Amino acid sequence: MKSSENANPLPHAFKSQPRPRQTTALRWLKFNFVGAIGIAVQLCTLAALKTGLHLDYGLATALAVEATLAHNFLWHERVTWPDRRRHSWKASLLRFAKFNLTTGAFSIFGNVVLMKFFVDLAHIPYLLANLLTIVCCSIVNFLLSDRVVFSRAGA
Repeated sequence: MKSSENANPLPHAFKSQPRPRQTTALRWLKFNFVGAIGIAVQLCTLAALKTGLHLDYGLATALAVEATLAHNFLWHERVTWPDRRRHSWKASLLRFAKFNLTTGAFSIFGNVVLMKFFVDLAHIPYLLANLLTIVCCSIVNFLLSDRVVFSRAGA
């Protein structure tokens, strides 16, 4: 057997490409799976920075979001969009910069602004407020990731 045959043991009939809607739906599920793990990373980081180190919730939120961005990028590159993955570390580093400048900037800005609204104006506890901001930002983040960061053209 050739080495390429060993890489994928599925019969040829199972190798057909899914239709675009199925691909988008599957990516959305994977995106949310990675995001769910990222929520745990973000909440734990936020709690550690706010409660453990007594940082202001705004600064703690921004740092927690950045930690989550690094986590999510690594998993999205390998799980959500593996077919669009760049195989050199330089290309991945450039893509990570793009990820930070698009979804990252939106996440940090959206999280900080919404946290200000939910905590200061709505008087919601900061961890619950953070969960609400994550939900509010997730759809825009998926679209930015799929269309800009992990686009087919950039793969």
